Amino acid sequence: MIKGLYEVHLPVSNISASVEFYQKLGLQLKEEDDEVAFLWIIPQRSQLGLWKHEMTSQREPGSYPPNGRHLAFEVDFDDIEKAEAWLKERGISVAQHGKMPPIEPYARPHSRNASVYFNDPDGNNLEFICNLPDGPMEPARLIYLSEYRSL
Repeated sequence: MIKGLYEVHLPVSNISASVEFYQKLGLQLKEEDDEVAFLWIIPQRSQLGLWKHEMTSQREPGSYPPNGRHLAFEVDFDDIEKAEAWLKERGISVAQHGKMPPIEPYARPHSRNASVYFNDPDGNNLEFICNLPDGPMEPARLIYLSEYRSL
C-alpha cells in the first residue's frame, strides 16, 4: 500500500526564517502565509509543511496536529478507497480530520490530493495521501472523495 513519503509537518518559531533555511537546502516554495508554509521536496511528489508554533488565526479544527507531528505516506489513487479497510484489517482505526466524520476518504481538489487519517499509539497524526487524477480544482475546501467524483 505505501509507496513512499508524501509529506512531513514540523512546528517552527519563525515561518520566514524556516522557509529561507529549507530553500538553502534546495526545497522549492509552494505556498506561504504568516502561519504556514509548504515547500516541495520533490515537485508534485513530496513536501514539507512548516507551521508557526503559536498560530494566531482559527484554522479548521484538525488541520494541524495538536502535538505538531504529522507524517503522510504516499499511496496510489487506486488504493485510497481501500485504505480504511486495509487499516481495519490491521486493527487500526481511521481518524477524523476537521469537522467531517471519517466516513470515506477526504479530497482537496485545490491541492490535487485525497487522504485518509489515522494515529499511531503515541497520538502522532498519520495519513495516507494520493494525488488526484486530472479534474476540477474547485472547490477550495475539504470534501469527500465521492463529492469530488461527482464534480
